[in-house]
Amino acid sequence: MKSDKIPVLIRLETVISDDNGEERNSSSHTGMLRRVEHADVITYEEEYEGSMIRNLVTVKSASASIKRSGAVGMHQSFKPDGITENVYQHPHGSLHMETRTERFFHGKGPEGGKLEIAYTVRLNGQEERNHQLMFEYEKEADGE
Repeated sequence: MKSDKIPVLIRLETVISDDNGEERNSSSHTGMLRRVEHADVITYEEEYEGSMIRNLVTVKSASASIKRSGAVGMHQSFKPDGITENVYQHPHGSLHMETRTERFFHGKGPEGGKLEIAYTVRLNGQEERNHQLMFEYEKEADGE
């Protein structure tokens, strides 16, 4: 059945760069994949400053969105050659976020998929920062 949840291993890598340098982060998570018509929907949780954040990543062939709720909140959308806006909420306040997607790739197979996005973000009208996101998800081994 297409809507069954599949346990997946997730690897997330981000690079943020501007005139002041580069910041790299990588993390691994376990989550659930649900394959629905025309989309992969991945859910997972992560810890942020002692609180949990729930993540919902929806990936289609030509667009993606990341919705975070809990300690931080946002709904960031990625559309090739497009600009999207949202509000990023965190414990210290809210910021207006403008995202411009420059490069978008999604490949998927029977065991998972890979999402690569290059984009810029402008927070509260400040200088743009360059972002690269690599998000891989694959079915957990059954242990057989």
